Amino acid sequence: MKVLMVAAENDAIPGGKVGGIGDVVRDIPIALASKGTQVDVVTPGYGAFSALPGSERVGILQVMFWGQRQAVDIFRVPGKKPEKNVTLWVLEHPLFAAGGPGKIYCDDPGNRPFATDASKFALFSVAVAQAIIEGRFAAIDVLHLHDWHAAMVSVLRAFDPTYKALKSIHTVYTIHNLALQGVRPMADDESSLRAWFPYLNYDAQRLNDPRAPHCINPMRAGINLSDKVHAVSPTYAREIQQASDPVQGFFGGEGLHEDLERAAKENRLHGILNGCEYPGPAIKTLSAGELLLQCETQLLYWVGRKPGVESAHFIASRRLAHIISALSSAASSTQGLQKQPFLATSVGRITDQKMLLLRQMMSDGETALDHLLNVLGDEGMLVLLGSGDVGLEQFLTEVASRRTNFIFLKGYSETISLSLYSSGDLFVMPSSFEPCGISQMLAMRAGQPCLVHSVGGLNDTVRDGEDGFAFNGASLQQQAENMIVSFEAAVQLKLEDPAQWQRISSSAAAARFLWSDVADEVVRSLYTTS
Repeated sequence: MKVLMVAAENDAIPGGKVGGIGDVVRDIPIALASKGTQVDVVTPGYGAFSALPGSERVGILQVMFWGQRQAVDIFRVPGKKPEKNVTLWVLEHPLFAAGGPGKIYCDDPGNRPFATDASKFALFSVAVAQAIIEGRFAAIDVLHLHDWHAAMVSVLRAFDPTYKALKSIHTVYTIHNLALQGVRPMADDESSLRAWFPYLNYDAQRLNDPRAPHCINPMRAGINLSDKVHAVSPTYAREIQQASDPVQGFFGGEGLHEDLERAAKENRLHGILNGCEYPGPAIKTLSAGELLLQCETQLLYWVGRKPGVESAHFIASRRLAHIISALSSAASSTQGLQKQPFLATSVGRITDQKMLLLRQMMSDGETALDHLLNVLGDEGMLVLLGSGDVGLEQFLTEVASRRTNFIFLKGYSETISLSLYSSGDLFVMPSSFEPCGISQMLAMRAGQPCLVHSVGGLNDTVRDGEDGFAFNGASLQQQAENMIVSFEAAVQLKLEDPAQWQRISSSAAAARFLWSDVADEVVRSLYTTS
C-alpha cells in the first residue's frame, strides 16, 4: 500500500513543528512503514526546508492560482534521521515564505483571520494535486489530508475537472483541532475561493460555513468531501457530534456537529487515539534546585536575545533567584537533608483552550489559578512553560507578579519541557477541550501523574485514582471548583500517603499508547475502502 500524507507540519524535518500535528505527521508514517506501508509526506517548504543539506530539487509544477500560472518547485528532503519506506517532500513558492523563512503560520489581523495562511495553503493544495496527477509520488492508494491546511485538496478532487483522477484515490481527512477551521470568504477578497480558483464550479452547500454562508469553511469541506474522517481520540469523536455550548464550558462540534453526526451515521467518522514514543529520551530526574537553575539558564538566554527585558522574564528571574537562594540555604543548614517542595508543572500553548479554567473567577473574587497556588502554599510551587495569546500571557504575568510560588516561563524550550515532565510531582492539564493531547502522555511516560479535565483524549488516557487525577463538571464554574478539589486531594495524597502515590506514579509510567497499535487501527478503519 502507498499512502501520501499532506500536512502543514512535519517534525521529521528540522524546524517543521509548531504543535501536535508535527508530532503525529512525524510518528505515524514510521509506524505504518514498519508494517510494510510505503508513506510519502509532503509539506510546504516555507522558504527554508528546501535549503537543508541533502535536499534535492526534482522538478517544477505549473498550476493555475489567482487566475495566473504559478511555478512551484518540488524537493525531496532528508529527515532528521532516515526511515525505511518513508519519503519526505516539500514544495516551494514565494507565498509559502510569506511570514519569513521557516515560519509555518502567519499572524493576520483580527479583521482578516487566516487570510495569508488560507491563500498559502490553497496554493499548496493545488500544487499537491498537480504533483499527484503528474505521478511525482508514483501510484497512490490512499490520500491522507491533515487538518484544514490540506482540505482544499478535497475541494479540487471533488470539483475541478483537471484533478478528476483524484476521485479514484481513497481519501482520508484527519481532524487535529476542530476549533481552527480556516474560514475565508467565498468571493470579493484576495484571499477567497473565487480569487484562488475563479474557474471553479462547486456545490456551496457542502463547503460553506454554517454560521457564515458567504464563507468557505475548509474544515467542513474536508469532512464532507472525504471518504473517511478521523478524529484523534474516541472521546473527541463523540464530543464533536454535539453542539458546542461555551457558556456551560462544553466545546463540541464548533458549528460542524451536524456534518460530523452525519459522517458517523455513514460510518465515515472514526476516533483513534494518537500514540507516544516509548521509552522516549533518557532524561535525568532533577531536584527542585537543579530544575530551577536550568530554568534560570534558559531564561537568561531568552533575555539575551532581545535589547529589552520583558516583564514576564523579569518577574520569573526574581522568583527563580529567590527560590534558588532559599533552597540553597536550606540545603547548607544544619537541619539535615533538604525537604523537596511539592512541584506542580504545566507545559503548553497559552490559549483559551488551556487557560479558560485557570482564569475562571471563583466566588471569593480570586481566580482558580490563585486557588491552586493557595493549596500549594509555602510548601510547593507551580512552574508553567509556554507562550501564545498576548492577553493570556499578561494574565499569567500578573499572577506571577504577586504570587511567590508561581513561575511563568514565557517561551518554549524542549530541554525545559522534558525536565518538567521528568522532574515534577503533578502535571496540570485542565484543558477545556483536548482532541488528543501529547503532554499528558509525555508526563505519564516519565512517571509523573497528571491532573486533567476529562475531555477528549485526556479522558482516554488518564484514569482517575489509578494513574492520575481527573475532574469534570456541567458548567465552567463547576469544572473550576472540581479542578481545585481534585488538585487539593492530589497534593494531600502525595504528602500523606507516599505508598499510594508511588503506586499511581508507577501506573502512569506503565501506561502505553503505542504507535504500532495506532497504525493497525488506521489501516483497518481508515485505509480500507469497504
